[in-house]
Amino acid sequence: MKDKLKKININIKALIRLYKYIKEKLTGNIRLELIGTIILCTVVSAVFFFVCMQFVGIFQIKKYVNYSDGLERMQNEVESLVMEIPKQQYSIYDKENVQKLVDGHADKGKILITDLDGKVIYKTNNADEIQVDIYNVIKNINENRYRYQEYWRWGQSIQEQVFIYSVNFKDERAYVLLKGIPYGEIEYFYDDKDIIYPIIIVLAVILLLFLFFILTKRKVLYIKDLSDGLIEIAKGDLDFKIAKKGSDELSLLAKNINNMSEALKNKIEEERRAEATKNELITNISHDLRTPLTSIIGYLGLIKEKRYQHERELDEYTHIAYNKAKKLKLLIDDLFEYTKASNKGLELCKREIILNDLLDQLIEEFVPVFEENNLKIEKEITEEKIKLLIDPDKTVRVFENLLMNAVKYSLKPGKIKIYIYKEDNNAVVCIQNKGRNIPKEELPYLFERFYKTDKSRTSDNKGTGLGLAIAKSVVELQGGNIWVECEDEDIRFFVSFKC
Repeated sequence: MKDKLKKININIKALIRLYKYIKEKLTGNIRLELIGTIILCTVVSAVFFFVCMQFVGIFQIKKYVNYSDGLERMQNEVESLVMEIPKQQYSIYDKENVQKLVDGHADKGKILITDLDGKVIYKTNNADEIQVDIYNVIKNINENRYRYQEYWRWGQSIQEQVFIYSVNFKDERAYVLLKGIPYGEIEYFYDDKDIIYPIIIVLAVILLLFLFFILTKRKVLYIKDLSDGLIEIAKGDLDFKIAKKGSDELSLLAKNINNMSEALKNKIEEERRAEATKNELITNISHDLRTPLTSIIGYLGLIKEKRYQHERELDEYTHIAYNKAKKLKLLIDDLFEYTKASNKGLELCKREIILNDLLDQLIEEFVPVFEENNLKIEKEITEEKIKLLIDPDKTVRVFENLLMNAVKYSLKPGKIKIYIYKEDNNAVVCIQNKGRNIPKEELPYLFERFYKTDKSRTSDNKGTGLGLAIAKSVVELQGGNIWVECEDEDIRFFVSFKC
């Protein structure tokens, strides 16, 4: 008993898995779902049609009496008698044998044997005719032949039937007549002329269409939701989201529409930020160009008007104007280089270099700058030679910007530490200095153009504000990564390249 219950349980679980699999396949493909819906509606409509046919048939059954078998037997009986007489070579006057033969067929009706004039010579006991009008009998048979078929078809009351055949006796010709009412069998049939059957067909078709509309209503409404959602998005409501229903192609379409809306929203916001940045860039450039240019024009104006007292004052004015012009040139050069780098217009000339040697040489060149700013340098460079395929000139510019940034913002006297190592198949350079703590919320903005942590744009020793932005563009253009970390007064800039 337990084994049988266990087997039943296994079969039920198998059926449940099959049902879930079929449901998943049908609901995951809109074409299969549509085909399944059509099949289901057709099956339900067919069942409805046959049930109605059976139900209506109970009231449409009609009965009739089928005489066809009885008529056929009477005909066979006469024919056998007609064939038997010539076979036995009976004489028409052989009364004993002929009467015996006639009596042997008496159970099928009245049998009469007449001469050619219709005079009865032999007959069964149930017949009382003496004379028969042969010609009138033949005429009636011909006239009623179609009617007899109708009796059989519609089951009307049938009259006495007559079969007549000519027979050849040994010495004379005669007629054999069989009179009688054939037996009938009661049979039943459906009256297919009734109008109810076309009505049932029409109802089955209507049911099919009704079920199809009901079962597809959810999908049609969902398509309308998709259409309404697209209209809302087209109006500019990019925050509008279309609900994802099911797992078929329509749900995938809803997901893609939402993704498109999100991407479009991000694109528009990016364009707005770009527009705002462009306006900010114009404002900053105007400010940063105007400051040194104003000084240059002012001092050159003093020189032009000879508003100086002696040669030393003239040299001082000339020197100040020259330094301001150099700063103006530096700003313009940085701006030009940043524009090329950010627009992917910077041409790279990559070749294989050893990163250790490149940075070691650069550090040596910066020793006078460190000493002038009362800073010490510490190096921790791995002994393993790190080979990279990069543009050495552009990469040197990156590290120059980072080192100058460390020199400008370091607490003096102080130290600048440089680390070079490999990590997860990446070459990493870290430049660390001590300076004013930078809040974490400001760290992501350090690589933006013209961003300065002191928010001041008047200090002459703080650079153009484009150095870190240029460094970021150059590093990322070569497939690298650059970032900054700050812990208390320790500020670390990291640059990594794939080895």
